[in-house]
Amino acid sequence: QVQLVESGGGLVQPGGSLRLSCAASGRTYAMGWFRQAPGKEREFVAAIRWGNGRTYYADSVKGRFTISRDNPKNTVYLQMNSLKPEDTAVYYCAARRDYALVLDAGEYDYWGQGTQVTVSS
Repeated sequence: QVQLVESGGGLVQPGGSLRLSCAASGRTYAMGWFRQAPGKEREFVAAIRWGNGRTYYADSVKGRFTISRDNPKNTVYLQMNSLKPEDTAVYYCAARRDYALVLDAGEYDYWGQGTQVTVSS
C-alpha cells in the first residue's frame, strides 16, 4: 500500500502562485493531480511519469501549471501560476501502478487526502 501526503494549499489572490507537493511512501510509475470544486465532479489537472518525466496537462491549466518530480525524494510537485478564481478546489494527488498517463480518476490506484486551494481577492 502506497500512502500519498499532499501539502502546500492555501488562500491566494487572483494572478498569484502556489506550489503543491505530494510525497509518496512507496514506488509507483505515474502520478497525477486532480481537483474537485464544490458541486462538481473530480477533474484531471496534470500527470507525470516517474521514469522519463513525460507530462500531460488539462487544457484549462496548460501554460499556467507545471508538474514535476524529484525522484530521490519520491515527491511530485504542482507549480500553479496565474491562478484564477475558477481554480478554487480541493486538489488531490494520485498514483498509478502503470506507466500510462491517463485522465480517468478511476485508473489511479492510490489517493492523497486532498489540500484546499482558494483563489480569491
